[in-house]
Amino acid sequence: MLNFDSYLRRIGLEGPAGFAEIHRAHTTSIPFENLDSYRGFPVSLDPGDLERKLVDRRRGGYCFEQNLLLGAAVEALGATVEPMLARVMWNAPPGAERPLTHQLLRVTVDGRAWHADVGFGNGTLLDPIPFGPGGPYEQAGWSFRVIEDGDELILQTVAAGAWRDVYRFLPRPVKRVDLELSNWFTCTHPESQFRTRLVLARTGADGTRTALSNFSGNLMLMTRTPDGGGDRPVTERELPRLVEEVFGLPAALLERGPARSEVAARDAMARRQ
Repeated sequence: MLNFDSYLRRIGLEGPAGFAEIHRAHTTSIPFENLDSYRGFPVSLDPGDLERKLVDRRRGGYCFEQNLLLGAAVEALGATVEPMLARVMWNAPPGAERPLTHQLLRVTVDGRAWHADVGFGNGTLLDPIPFGPGGPYEQAGWSFRVIEDGDELILQTVAAGAWRDVYRFLPRPVKRVDLELSNWFTCTHPESQFRTRLVLARTGADGTRTALSNFSGNLMLMTRTPDGGGDRPVTERELPRLVEEVFGLPAALLERGPARSEVAARDAMARRQ
């Protein structure tokens, strides 16, 4: 962490703060967004680039960016941080084989290991939970648990009254080069959803989740609370205002990058077929 105090100010904290306090403040202060990869720009995981983007420029990011930044911050507190890679199972059809495109952290503080994740977007943890099988854990009305499946652990949450898989992972640390490889696939592969689909999300201090996405094929603004929520279609004309007002990001970030026109052309061709 190049400037720990600047990071604390970015997440709305001042003075001494513990790991759990930092985790919640990060989740509720820095939005999830994939605007760089969606516009056709590769995403850098260089520590200096992460700090300039998420702290100095007050941008958001996706899991690799968010959790590496959190990891650097809690390492500054003396914690041990071990990154791990997961397969996202949320909304995956039964039997689907998913790539390792999500990063989480095992953080050890005073001899106790915690499962930390501020980067799952619309549904990430508000607070760290004990690492390993256990739960349920309630956070602002949302419920999580971790179960075992062979050598893997599965993070689950309650949706529509039933436990659903969020992601599954081997509880083994990975090397930096593994993170770089998974991140490169996520932000540059032509079939990566983060290259072809837009998603922005944020979690309020009260647990309200707000997301803006075209993952379904149409732009939708989605609001979720533990008691329910609603969706509404969004027009292209509304998009810049919502990006600024709801997610606190510059509307200029919607401008297409050098590779974005290729994605748009491919999407248009697919719609005509």
